[in-house]
Amino acid sequence: MTDCQGDGAGCPMDLYEKLNAQGDKVRALKAAKAEKADIDVAVQLLLKLKVDYKQMTGQDYKAGCPPSENSVPPDNGPAVDGADDEDTVDPWNVSTTSAKGVDYDKLIVRFGSSKIDKELVDRIEKVSGQKPHRFLRRGIFFSHSLIYNSISSYCSRWLQDVFDIPLVIQMTDDEKYLWKDLTLEECHRFAVENAKDIIACGFDINKTFIFSDLDYMGASPEFYRNVVKIQKHVTFNQVKGIFGFTDSDCIGKISFPAIQAAPSFSNSFPQIFGGRKDTQCLIPCAIDQDPYFRMTRDVAPRIGYPKPALLHSTFFPALQGAQTKMSASDANSSIFLTDTPKQIKNKINKHAFSGGKDTVEEHRKYGGNPDVDVSFMYLTFFLEDDEQLEKIRQDYTSGALLTGELKKILIETLQPMIAQHQERRKQVTDEIVKQFMTPRPLNFNI
Repeated sequence: MTDCQGDGAGCPMDLYEKLNAQGDKVRALKAAKAEKADIDVAVQLLLKLKVDYKQMTGQDYKAGCPPSENSVPPDNGPAVDGADDEDTVDPWNVSTTSAKGVDYDKLIVRFGSSKIDKELVDRIEKVSGQKPHRFLRRGIFFSHSLIYNSISSYCSRWLQDVFDIPLVIQMTDDEKYLWKDLTLEECHRFAVENAKDIIACGFDINKTFIFSDLDYMGASPEFYRNVVKIQKHVTFNQVKGIFGFTDSDCIGKISFPAIQAAPSFSNSFPQIFGGRKDTQCLIPCAIDQDPYFRMTRDVAPRIGYPKPALLHSTFFPALQGAQTKMSASDANSSIFLTDTPKQIKNKINKHAFSGGKDTVEEHRKYGGNPDVDVSFMYLTFFLEDDEQLEKIRQDYTSGALLTGELKKILIETLQPMIAQHQERRKQVTDEIVKQFMTPRPLNFNI
């Protein structure tokens, strides 16, 4: 056996014994018919320990077969660039080393969701009677959980228009306060300013309720009752396993997931749904928010509510490339809704990562790579015409379209779009914001 001395963190035998203990814990939880969430947390830790064990010893873990004294990981030669790098995706951090961005197929497996395939997109088209939104057609919304039962509750402006449904938008100003070095007043002010941008997107005031957690929590007993129900059914061990909380995190962070989960249930909004608790909710969100709602889906049946469905979107890349991070403190990391046409042009021309070749001659000969080109990535979000987008892809790949020409197309697409948004935002007064954020009945038929 391996004799470990000092810190056992790098000792194969210590890791082997941890695996034995964790395996015993999983079996005990299953034998006791423990809650599924507790079992899932224990299994995930067991799987992680097995991966760590193989990386340390070069061997698969086998119960009853302790590591030999000579256990060392095999030398497989130099690793392929990025092959061993795991994308980091959680509610507060997103990072990848790949120029193509996060590997979403791996995330589907990791989060246990289902891919949005052509069959589902066709079904949405059949139900809605309209061409699906480009975000669905192009895989920007790429994954779902339980969407088959929730097409009529599809929460986006496009589906609000198509299906005539209510939309509730949660502004988590309390979360910002707990995680950022900001005052409560600053967080609330940011929430109101963000609400103005949301309203400027054109949501129907008669079918949309926007609320601040800091305001609504104290104004709605029904909302707070659901928060408490959720808190009672989620253990500290579960939130540590799901969110990675540590003993040094403030208790506000530990209790926050229940607040983000509560809007998933219709009776949190009695002014909209009355006492109904059977209206299923669909939550469109970036996939980094999924941990909150995996927890919510586990809790829902235990407190008598339907599970919410999820529609996961990809991440919007930074101008410098999908492997870099957008930052509000770096004005050149993205295009902002406050940018002037000149700023948009300069940012794209100077900072948008190119998938083209170093010289015009090489580009004409070998073509560019649209999969890593940020200008093309942005066009997949903003250009409506599928045929035009595909022609741009083909021309860029063949070398017929140069990087500068591709950037020009993006500039001409974004400048009027952002200018129009800015004009609409100017029309959003404080009174209009108050109307959207006042609890009230909404006009819809379910």
